[in-house]
Amino acid sequence: MTHDENSQNSDADTSTEASQDSASGEMLGASSPEPLGSAEKDPSDWVTGDEPMTGAQRSYLDSLARSAGEEIPADLNKAEASEHIDRLQQETGRGTEASS
Repeated sequence: MTHDENSQNSDADTSTEASQDSASGEMLGASSPEPLGSAEKDPSDWVTGDEPMTGAQRSYLDSLARSAGEEIPADLNKAEASEHIDRLQQETGRGTEASS
């Protein structure tokens, strides 16, 4: 068997394995790349977004709100806290690369 024949057999084995994975329904990755900047999910789409905010979110949000002179409800969920953090970072300039 020549090198080319070995290479073709190896390619056939790989494509058979890929076909078996596809047949099982298990897929990883996307059929096409996501646009740049889409790596972050919208907080409203988070699976755990309706859980209470974390201690770290609460502490950071408290600090940001004080800097912005705002009062924010303390009973926010994770998604709501994230949205307020993003907004307050923009308003205060904290947490952005430009302020580093």
